Amino acid sequence: MQNPTRDALRPAVEKGIDAALREFNLGVEAAERTWLVEEFLRETTDFGPLVTLLDDPGVNKILVSGSNDVAIEKLGRMERTGISFRDDDHLLSVIRRLAETVGGRIDAKVPLLDRPLPDGARVRAKIPPMAPHPTLTLEKSTGNPFVVLKRQQAERGRGDNLPYAQLRERIQQRLVREFEGDSLSTTNQERLRGQVEEMIGAVILEERVAVTRAERAALVMDLLNEIVGLGPIEPLLNDPEVDEVMVNGPYQIYVERRGKLELSNQRFRDNAHVLQVIERIVAPLGRRIDEKSPMVDGRLRDGSRFNAVIPPLALSGPTMTIRKFARDPFTMTDLINFGTLTRDSAQFLQAAVEGRLNIVVSGGTGSGKTTTLNVLSSFIPTTERIVTIEDAAELQMRQEHVIRLETRPPNIEGIGEVSIRDLVRNALRMRPDRIVVGECRGGEALDMLQAMNTGHDGSLTTGHSNGPRDTLKRLETMVMMAGFDLPVRAIREQIAMAVQLIVHQERMRDGKRRITAITELVGMESDVITMQDLFRFEQDRVDDEGRIIGQLVPTGLRPKHFDTILDNGVELSMELFHPRSMTQGARARLEQ
Repeated sequence: MQNPTRDALRPAVEKGIDAALREFNLGVEAAERTWLVEEFLRETTDFGPLVTLLDDPGVNKILVSGSNDVAIEKLGRMERTGISFRDDDHLLSVIRRLAETVGGRIDAKVPLLDRPLPDGARVRAKIPPMAPHPTLTLEKSTGNPFVVLKRQQAERGRGDNLPYAQLRERIQQRLVREFEGDSLSTTNQERLRGQVEEMIGAVILEERVAVTRAERAALVMDLLNEIVGLGPIEPLLNDPEVDEVMVNGPYQIYVERRGKLELSNQRFRDNAHVLQVIERIVAPLGRRIDEKSPMVDGRLRDGSRFNAVIPPLALSGPTMTIRKFARDPFTMTDLINFGTLTRDSAQFLQAAVEGRLNIVVSGGTGSGKTTTLNVLSSFIPTTERIVTIEDAAELQMRQEHVIRLETRPPNIEGIGEVSIRDLVRNALRMRPDRIVVGECRGGEALDMLQAMNTGHDGSLTTGHSNGPRDTLKRLETMVMMAGFDLPVRAIREQIAMAVQLIVHQERMRDGKRRITAITELVGMESDVITMQDLFRFEQDRVDDEGRIIGQLVPTGLRPKHFDTILDNGVELSMELFHPRSMTQGARARLEQ
């Protein structure tokens, strides 16, 4: 297919090249002159050095890591090319031309391009400040995807049509006027969808816009997300594979999938758009976010945990972090299948909960502590009264006799705050059999330890730490934050008497969350709390895909609290603790 812009420029280019050759008294052959004309046209109307690669049916992928680093994937093999750009500015100009062609934007404010192309192709690019140098990845089939794209655009006559963003904005404004006085969020979804489709049709007729059926469906979905949802992050929250959504300003939205972070294709329009969505979240919570109060915690309607920070604290624009709430709580079988722990260690932890041992689940941020706490709490007998205490309610207790308590931040006047410590103290007056605290962060640790030491055996909590020994140090520090001038030895004695098990969890470099140690507190020697590992994670190797192969294995030590578990009527076999290395069958299962 001929390029009309290129054909129109050709006579002027030929004339200019002939004039330059005469001026410098240069004689060239006809073939050289033709090459000069084509090269100049390629630079001004096409994609410069990339054109040859785009037209090559054998090239499946083009990787540009720098102006002098261009590689291709051909017939399934990567190979370097002799193609190069003059410099980074030359590469940047080609990337911008690509962005314009696909109807995208790439500049210092939006330094990322990620767009699908016809026939399953895709273009991705990063420029400073997101990357030190401009980079580009083009995935394609046998044909040149941009030739197909331009043909489709020409067939639809989209050259002079209203841009998609403007079309969406115009329809949205009409909808707001149409529903003025009504709450859009409570409007019947089917009625709203019908109104959106009707207005899209009206605007399309008025503006004489040519849109495909897929574009029309996308408009409906985008507008519904914008009006009654959370804008560009709504599809991410509905994606079952996404565990966490992180908004770093308007142009960077990261997600966590299967333990790995990746940059999504979604974007906000600008900082005001992000703020609008944040305010939509916090308004029903009765909380505020502004320059005087630039941080807020809360949860969404589905229970997902939410945090936002805005300028002047957030220097690159409003930020949000949403940790999604699992609609179906995980079970111990799920954790075993995920490789978080083994059947033997799971059997021991179940016995420890049923046998009323006090347990602290420790680990770093995002290591899966709350998930493990939720699974462990499912083994508390249904005959017991449970009080749960959390900053933001995440625990999904399966028992019926449960009292759920949640902290409350201060109101606009700065009064009315109810802390975790207040709730722990109050819980002691509620005749609980067990207390489950979502996370100990401060002085409430002292109240929790006292509860564990005064007839509330089998209580559970979590805490941030880098290992079992570090958990003890952090507990000491948190007890000191309670405001009592207790000697260090007295604090350690409280901890040693109150806590029986520490279950430490990590998110490893392959993205998997694993329990790496089940450690028992056995007493005091001098001023030191003594511990022993009952189970410890042993790494076998790292496979070719970067996955860590290993499992939680028993150390061979007999638990000090073994008899306590038996005395509470729970059966437990010493066979679980016999030391053994990974069998070939276990290793094969881990590698699947």
